Amino acid sequence: MTTTIEPGRKAQLNKSVRPTARFMLAHPAHWLAQGFGSGLSPIMPGTSGTLFAWLAYAVLSVRWPAVFTPLTWLIIIGVGFFVGVWACHRTGRDLGAPDHGSMVWDEIIAFWLVLVLLTPADLKTQCWAFVWFRFFDMVKPPPIAYFDRRFKGGFGVMWDDIVAAFYTLLVFAFWRSM
Repeated sequence: MTTTIEPGRKAQLNKSVRPTARFMLAHPAHWLAQGFGSGLSPIMPGTSGTLFAWLAYAVLSVRWPAVFTPLTWLIIIGVGFFVGVWACHRTGRDLGAPDHGSMVWDEIIAFWLVLVLLTPADLKTQCWAFVWFRFFDMVKPPPIAYFDRRFKGGFGVMWDDIVAAFYTLLVFAFWRSM
C-alpha cells in the first residue's frame, strides 16, 4: 500500500481499507454508517443491516410505544438521513470506497421509512416489505440505478435507498388498492 501525504492532511491510503470492528469503533461516523456492526457481516451486509433495522424498529416500538410513535420515527428518519450523509461520506472516504458494502445506515433509514409508513402492519406484511425492499435495493431498477451512478458521496449512498423504499411503498399502495 502506498501512502500519500498532503500538507495539512492525514495520510491517505491508495487502496481500500478492510472494514473490521476496530475500524468501525475508530470513529462515530464508522459506527453509524456500518449499522452498529451489522454491516460487518461477511455475508450480504445490506440484508444484515435491513434485518437490524427491522429488529430495532420492532423492539423499540413495542418496548417504548409512547416514545417511539410514528411522528418520533419520522423525526429520527429525517435527522438520520442527514447525519447518514455525513457518516457515509466520511466512512466511504476512510475505507477508500465511496459506497462500500459494509455501510448499511442507508438500508436502516430507508427500511425504517417503509415500516413507519406501513404501520400498522402484521408480520406477513412486514416480511413482504423486507423482500420487496431488498429486491429494489439489490436490482436497482430505473431510476434507482441512475441515482446510484449520478449522485456520489454520502448523499448518493443514502438517496438510492430512499428511492428503493419509495418503490416498496408503491408496491403496497398498488396491492392495497386492488
